[in-house]
Amino acid sequence: MLLNAIMCTVSTLCLASGGPTVVREQMTYAERLGWPMDTKVVIFHVDDAGMSYDSDQGVIQALAGGVATSTSVMMPCPWVPHMAAYLKDHPQVDAGLHLTLNSEWDNYRWGPLVGQPAAPGLIDPQGYLWQRVEDVLDHATVEEFEREIRAQIDKARAVGITPTHLDSHMGTCFYEPFIESYVRVGIEKKIPILMIGGHMQYAGPGVGKLKLLLTALGERVWRGGLPVLDDLVTQPTNAPDYEGRKQQLLELLAGMKPGVTQIIVHCTAPTEVFAHISGSGPARAAELRLMLDPEVRSFLQQQRIVLTTWRELKQRRDRAGQ
Repeated sequence: MLLNAIMCTVSTLCLASGGPTVVREQMTYAERLGWPMDTKVVIFHVDDAGMSYDSDQGVIQALAGGVATSTSVMMPCPWVPHMAAYLKDHPQVDAGLHLTLNSEWDNYRWGPLVGQPAAPGLIDPQGYLWQRVEDVLDHATVEEFEREIRAQIDKARAVGITPTHLDSHMGTCFYEPFIESYVRVGIEKKIPILMIGGHMQYAGPGVGKLKLLLTALGERVWRGGLPVLDDLVTQPTNAPDYEGRKQQLLELLAGMKPGVTQIIVHCTAPTEVFAHISGSGPARAAELRLMLDPEVRSFLQQQRIVLTTWRELKQRRDRAGQ
């Protein structure tokens, strides 16, 4: 969904910036950020921190004992204080914000931070954020969207979280007309945003000329002083069994092109409660197991894949100049 959102709206944003401008197509963003040519750089990113206790436990285990390097927090969700306390005690953790404009589950819901009077278009008839992205697009204004994402950034700082980056729950931020605000707020606040603009090996199969437009959008974000990814993997595995999932991940890593690639995982340590939230518990538990698997760590070392964080990307971008 996230990639489809970017593909659907990127042409509008690129035209607003003056059209596609390709700068040294052969040079990866990893190189522009100071890594040697042909370096494979990976962020293993754990989504959905703060969503539930089980989600928090999965995030903590993946970061503390596994190869995961980054996470992002869903600020409207009820387990944010638990995650904020962990981050306070572990300030080295790379934690951004999973900007949340949807509440997708049936029996476990949350609303916007700004409340109903400030953003009625973000709220469904039950008083929660809309479950479907399409409903947000149909009802919310750009002003309501921006008011809410700014409130989520402010709330994060109020509870002691200094976000290392911004990304989007369910890809809602990447749809027109919201993507312009998403990019502008990130540049204004000097907070890196999830954006791809490199070779797009895994993110871009079949997109054709849209790849050129994505490249231009990446350039706009880069010129705004923020780092950009070469590639993005939103579903690294889908095999029915764990060994199949591990083989898929190892094959993905082995075939990966040089550049900065973010691989998104949803690590959860599900208790009996999680099944009442979502049926995705087994898949999330498998992704946590992958992050903790010593064979995955060993393979990364064998392949000389460099693990990084959004914090490091921003530091390197600051040094890179224009």
